[in-house]
Amino acid sequence: MAAAPAVTFTIGSTGSLGQRGASFPQSKPLGLRFNSHSHLKAFCGLKAMSSVRCDSESSFFGSKTGAALHASFASKAQKESQNFNYRFQPQASYKVAVLGAAGGIGQPLALLIKMSPLVSDLHLYDIANVKGVAADLSHCNTPSQVRDFTGASELGNCLKGVDVVPAGVPRKPGMTRDDLFNINAGIVRDLVSAVADNCPGAFIQIISNPVNSTVPIAAEVLKQKGVYDPKKLFGVTTLDVVRANTFVAQRKNLKLIDVDVPVVGGHAGITILPLLSKTRPSASFTDEEIEELTVRIQNAGTEVVEAKAGAGSATLSMAYAAARFVESSLRALDGDGDVYECAYVQSDLTDLPYFASRVKLGRKGVEALIPSDLQGLTDYEQKALEALKPELKASIEKGVAFAQKQAVAA
Repeated sequence: MAAAPAVTFTIGSTGSLGQRGASFPQSKPLGLRFNSHSHLKAFCGLKAMSSVRCDSESSFFGSKTGAALHASFASKAQKESQNFNYRFQPQASYKVAVLGAAGGIGQPLALLIKMSPLVSDLHLYDIANVKGVAADLSHCNTPSQVRDFTGASELGNCLKGVDVVPAGVPRKPGMTRDDLFNINAGIVRDLVSAVADNCPGAFIQIISNPVNSTVPIAAEVLKQKGVYDPKKLFGVTTLDVVRANTFVAQRKNLKLIDVDVPVVGGHAGITILPLLSKTRPSASFTDEEIEELTVRIQNAGTEVVEAKAGAGSATLSMAYAAARFVESSLRALDGDGDVYECAYVQSDLTDLPYFASRVKLGRKGVEALIPSDLQGLTDYEQKALEALKPELKASIEKGVAFAQKQAVAA
């Protein structure tokens, strides 16, 4: 689950292995860098790379040695060039609309998306005036052009021709999941209805909680409009993975960039199930550690609310996680064949119609569900999986019932 090298979330640079590298004068440093991407390491968010780098001077490598080193990588580089050529010359050609851009999640999310070299147009929408946010972001010297849209009358224009639409409203302190549903169900219904009318082919990324219910609401609205594509509707659960990776790396003293913990189920309470037995790199956990880490990952949002002492919720980490999912989506749209994320989507991996799991992303959205994470679970994980199903089922049914009732009333 990975952001691309030399784009939003990585540090470092890559270079071409074309013929120009071989023609550098011998008296000058010669830099060769080849990145090979393991299918498993590609899951880690900050993409782990196996790199070979050789800075060569004539006193260190002779011309024949340098040429041989170059040749040893050239053939493989050519074979993989279609898969990662965009990393060398990313094209700013995609339009992203952030819905809720004046809020606590929306502003930092918009900033992170503004940093992406793949975005040509960044549209900011909110009921509140978003001109100030747009003006501020427009001063950043990154490729995308920023436009602001305020109020329901401008929502349609904001969405026209857009490729990716993240939409989210943060939880206010003291709000229960029922409070969130009562407020956000109608908001998601209206926003997704506008998406259906103006950019039905976009990747729709639902951030607004309770995601377990709001994604089914979005799906029902799209069905009613006749434009539902299950491959392009996502509940963003990336924050659960980000937290799991962070907490596990801290607990086991692992290099964070290498850590990947798949998180399945849903996006609230016990429906969040980190599969610690599937941690990469492999790590052993005591029963006590499994219980402590699982509960912490499930309740991490409340941990932030309490730390902020009533002043807010997990807006910054949510914005980071959402931006990572947006970047992964853009990479998939741009042709990267090695993009994996956990997301809450229509699924047949269990007996539930929606389920969060690892998915492979491509130009058309979800290319494949990855069932292997659900195979060979520990007894603890299997029991937790069965325990979450009734709650997740009830949340799904609640969302579907809301959308269908609204349709009848209309």
